[in-house]
Amino acid sequence: MEAVYTSGIWMAESLQQKTRSHESFWLVVTHMGDPKAAFLLVFPFTYFLSRRAGVAVLWVAAISEWLNLVFKWLLFGERPFWWIGESHLFVDRQPIVDQFSSTCETGPGSPSGHAMVTGAVWWVVVSSLGSFLYSRTHSLVLSAAPYLLYVLLLVAVGISRVFILAHFPHQVIAGSITGFILGIVLSRRVPEGRPLLFFFCFSIGLLIGALMLHAGLQQLGFDLSWSIALAKKWCSHAEWIRLDTAPFSSLTRDCGALLGLGLAQYWRPGGWSLPWAPRALSVAISSMGLYHVNRLPLPVRPQGLFYGLFFVKFVMVPQIVMVWVPGLVHLFTHKKKED
Repeated sequence: MEAVYTSGIWMAESLQQKTRSHESFWLVVTHMGDPKAAFLLVFPFTYFLSRRAGVAVLWVAAISEWLNLVFKWLLFGERPFWWIGESHLFVDRQPIVDQFSSTCETGPGSPSGHAMVTGAVWWVVVSSLGSFLYSRTHSLVLSAAPYLLYVLLLVAVGISRVFILAHFPHQVIAGSITGFILGIVLSRRVPEGRPLLFFFCFSIGLLIGALMLHAGLQQLGFDLSWSIALAKKWCSHAEWIRLDTAPFSSLTRDCGALLGLGLAQYWRPGGWSLPWAPRALSVAISSMGLYHVNRLPLPVRPQGLFYGLFFVKFVMVPQIVMVWVPGLVHLFTHKKKED
């Protein structure tokens, strides 16, 4: 693997040097590909266009990110920003590369979570959009346009991850392919209308399953905190190391979102029926609400408290999008029509 990693470092150096003027663009793209964006941005916009597609986005995002965590624990992938120093292969010539605020993620690197979750979630979006366009226009060319944008998005997210030294090229390729396959498979079975018990058991099952895998690997002698230590050692700015990028943060996010999805469907089976104008208003209010929820500061010590509150935060996400905001919009618009 040394040859693969080394070529990846030189590729990242060349990419930074040749596209330095587009740095802000790559940083925006990498934020768009963040798994968190699937829950906070893609989900609300998709939900108010198509309820089933929105539920599918949340479902696919949670399962694909959970699987990405499992793969990372099993594959032990390096990350470029720490491998440069740890490999001791660049004594004669050090690569001229920079780190960024999004570089220093603390989990293992293979496969890329950004690429994997983006590939899975956006497949749900583009396949729904492509089917809608074909049903309205019967044009193969027009209905194929979303799939072209899908490929371009995956390529852009992959390049952005290599650019900021978060991943090697082979890791984003593996993540993109895996995400594409998961998007196809998971979107065929969307748990719409399932009872609350299903989501409760599924959420707890994913949580316990991940913890048992973690404990089992630890018992076998594998140190699963190795990547956290390397990230802290080689990150150029200590403040760029954030607890919300740790593996257990993604685990609690996924389990919280699935439980929240079950609660939202329990409180309001079938959702709220809104015309297009109230839907647009709901998108705007939901986006603002999720923005502020995401910015809520959480105590990082003790870590158990942080993960517990992080779990609750993402239980709230489906409630805001599927129950509270559309319910309030329906209440006020309905009253206005009556008046």
